[in-house]
Amino acid sequence: MSEALASILAEAAEGRFPPADGAVTVVGRPGAREEGVVAFTAHSVVFTAEDPEWVRAELAATNSDRLAATMNPGFLAALMARTGRRMDTIDLVTVADALPGSPEIGLREIEDREHPRVAAALKRRDEVRVWAADGGVLVLGRGLAGRWEVSVEVDEEARGGGLGPRLATAARHLVPGPVVWSQQSPGNARSVRAFQRAGYRPVASEAVLTAR
Repeated sequence: MSEALASILAEAAEGRFPPADGAVTVVGRPGAREEGVVAFTAHSVVFTAEDPEWVRAELAATNSDRLAATMNPGFLAALMARTGRRMDTIDLVTVADALPGSPEIGLREIEDREHPRVAAALKRRDEVRVWAADGGVLVLGRGLAGRWEVSVEVDEEARGGGLGPRLATAARHLVPGPVVWSQQSPGNARSVRAFQRAGYRPVASEAVLTAR
């Protein structure tokens, strides 16, 4: 297991990013579950068990701006074919500092492995815990490189009332580590707005490849 990605993410959470030099850093995968790419401003990190020379050759063959080559569909397709993995989407990655005290929203911890958001988290995260509020759920667990990640789901009839930002803020009180991470699909503007209202900072884009 490589600790390099965990170190890079921890530094990014504190505002210390890789140099914006157009380079690509290739590190070992942090565990058996995921491979993929984290793209910061003008610097990408590819985490994989594949030969770094193969990665660099594929990037060189990609007909793309070198600053965008790691997120080019051609490269990602080649990485999926090489590793026998799949991916869902390219996400915006955000992070927020933990907050002291208890959440201001009423929550009850539950076990609901059938909820779609929980079922998805159990495939990608460890130490998963789930809380319910009136109109939504909050799921917290250890994801990529051991970081604490949160996802929230708001019932359709409860949307528009500010529940999403309140759940995202609650995660900042509940997380047992110094920061909490979350990923949003860039096209899901409502989710992006909710997490930014809750104080989450955008730090990167990310494509995570998982086993089929």
